[in-house]
Amino acid sequence: MRTFKALSALLSYPSADLQAAVPAVRDILAAEAVLPPAQLAGLDPLLASLAEDDLFDLEERYVILFDRSRTLSLNLFEHIHGEGRDRGGAMVDLLETYRAGGFDLMGSELPDHLPVLLEFLSLRPLDEARAILADAGHILVALAERLARRETPYAAVLSALVAVAEATPASAEAQALLSEQDDDPEDLEALDATYAEAQVMFGPDPNAGCPVSRDILARMDIPPATAPRAAALN
Repeated sequence: MRTFKALSALLSYPSADLQAAVPAVRDILAAEAVLPPAQLAGLDPLLASLAEDDLFDLEERYVILFDRSRTLSLNLFEHIHGEGRDRGGAMVDLLETYRAGGFDLMGSELPDHLPVLLEFLSLRPLDEARAILADAGHILVALAERLARRETPYAAVLSALVAVAEATPASAEAQALLSEQDDDPEDLEALDATYAEAQVMFGPDPNAGCPVSRDILARMDIPPATAPRAAALN
């Protein structure tokens, strides 16, 4: 389903290519009707912002949200394994799942990066994609709630994924994540201290704000402007 590629693009680092592709992204989401109507309508502010706002402002807002806050990280295993060694094994399992499904990881992002997972899900049957999202449901719920508290239009993307996964905030796993205190992305001293505690690295810097939307858009059949079920994510 190209809907998942479209959502992947919306969660990628903003670029001129993505801005130019907004009409095509909107058409894909409407044509496939995978998202419930309320969630589809909820994406309008983000689509409008990506299409109309200054690119520098979009980039700055993205970095503040996703690169300066561990509690908003789009690397899913960050929320359940942190930088512990268990994350390495989970990452290897996820990579094997991608390869078994005929999906080759592109770019510098880690396998558990949500836009990467969504691109993989676009290659799977819808029921399987829903089940994989349900495995990560508690993380999606926490991210949706945290983004909503920040009053950012990106919250709509996570809310849409929560709806597709039929995830609930009532689960013990979701409540445990929601009980964590949100990071303050403006407190750079605290952020530096937090990252200084990290001891395990799994590949390229996951917080580099790398623009991956060109690769994603190309595989969506949107030209740029110029297998087995995945391991449980719990």
